Amino acid sequence: MSFDQSDKTNLSRRNALKLGLAASVGLTVFGMNARIVLADEGQVLKVAHPAFDQDWSPLRGGGRTFRWNSIWWASPMYFDSQGNIKPYVFTSWESADNTVWTFKIDPKAVFSDGSKITSADVKGSWEVASMPNTKSQRADQVLSKVKGYAEIAAGSGNELTGVATPDEGTVVVTLAAADPIFFMRLANHIAPITKASQSRGSDGEEIIDWYKPENKPVFSGPFKLTAIDIDAGKITFEPNENFFGQKPKLARIDITSIEDNVTATSLIKSGEFNAHTELVTSTIIQDLGPEFSAGPLIPTSQHFWFNISRAPMDDPKVRQALIMAVDRDSLFKASYPDGPHRKADQILNSVPGADNSGFEPFPYDPAAAKKLLAESSYGGPERLPKILFVGISAPAIQAAAQFIAEQWRQNLGITAVDMKPQQDSYSGPDQNSVQIFRDDVGTRVPDAVSYLTGSIASTSSNAQNKLGGYKNDKVDSALAEAATKAADDPQRVALAQQAQKAFREDWAFIPWYSQAMSRWATKEVKGLEKNLDWQIAEPWNISIG
Repeated sequence: MSFDQSDKTNLSRRNALKLGLAASVGLTVFGMNARIVLADEGQVLKVAHPAFDQDWSPLRGGGRTFRWNSIWWASPMYFDSQGNIKPYVFTSWESADNTVWTFKIDPKAVFSDGSKITSADVKGSWEVASMPNTKSQRADQVLSKVKGYAEIAAGSGNELTGVATPDEGTVVVTLAAADPIFFMRLANHIAPITKASQSRGSDGEEIIDWYKPENKPVFSGPFKLTAIDIDAGKITFEPNENFFGQKPKLARIDITSIEDNVTATSLIKSGEFNAHTELVTSTIIQDLGPEFSAGPLIPTSQHFWFNISRAPMDDPKVRQALIMAVDRDSLFKASYPDGPHRKADQILNSVPGADNSGFEPFPYDPAAAKKLLAESSYGGPERLPKILFVGISAPAIQAAAQFIAEQWRQNLGITAVDMKPQQDSYSGPDQNSVQIFRDDVGTRVPDAVSYLTGSIASTSSNAQNKLGGYKNDKVDSALAEAATKAADDPQRVALAQQAQKAFREDWAFIPWYSQAMSRWATKEVKGLEKNLDWQIAEPWNISIG
């Protein structure tokens, strides 16, 4: 073990306490050994976690625990915090026709026990993540185009027939249909690479609690799980000494469940903790400083979507009036005056094609808005039905919705507005009682086509459930054609931009903000930047101080 003695010998008792030593322990008791302990203790990431999660399986593909998948599991590739794709377990990927893809495994890739990561492990990991009983939230986003996935999802199979393993270092994937960006879909920890013989039983199903230390699992990421107490809400990770990538800088990661955000904020301010899984409060900047929640913009955005099948949103002039009556610069300031997010004028952000997209921002013009409302089939504010917002939950969201309602009152004379926090209660048939849904849209790959296909294509959940069955043939055809183009084909971006411009003409949403992926860590914590999939991009680089 190496350390700089000059940096440690003059530590005060107060600084020692900050580094986690008990108050009753004096430096003089241990001499040099205390300084060695301090060197380690100083490199501990102490995380407050907002819930007592009972399930930490890395195969769930979502949820709070998913945020930490990258520290203990490796993925085929990964996106860094700037959206650049990087090799990881896979060192190369190629396809001649976008249907059959060949991937090569890094010959240095091993598990924490030193055994090789093989093509059979990759295939088995993908298959167990695909099984319905695994209840992965998003395995379909990665693997749905692979031959055999549809049968697994339907419960009639347990093998990805489209995944071949010609040798232990090669994975060949055959898709049911061409997908030029399939390689991008693999660059995440949704279906992480495990030792398949440990995570998957002979029946193809996930083995219960296989990942817990008492079952002696091996890990593929830079850290390994060394202790977990579900009831106490305490989890510990330590470096994987056999990690095939860069040596981790941290000595340990401690995650402790603290459900109350006020308590968590106080403990972070006092230095007891230096990071949080996901801390969302309206005063986070004031409480913990701008560095705590700073982060890169990811391809996710939050907006207010109009249910165009519900009165009065069935009248295009009403929709246009409602949008033009809102000062969106002030809307953003009313909700996130200090960031870390950024005001949005369109749907796309942080993907190729978002800049210079040709989407003209909706204007703020109260006089024109009032005229449009008068010209509408409703003739003015008096005959409008009550307008109901849902998804109005957190304080910043409430501030934004209330600002919109006040703008309508001042500029259009509209006073009948109601707001509810629940959103899921209004899906399906009940959506007809709602005119506005506040919700996010986004993509897990840096691609404009994927972004818009999940937002405004008629097949998307957003179009069907939030936009009231929205369908625009120009939007659908442009996106369908774009999806056939290679990732680097300029037409892929151009067609996506065309689709977004066609959507604009339907006046179906109030743009709000593009989302920053917050660090949720104090300024002393370095290297905790996250990527577009909410994962710590390079956990081996995390350090303290």
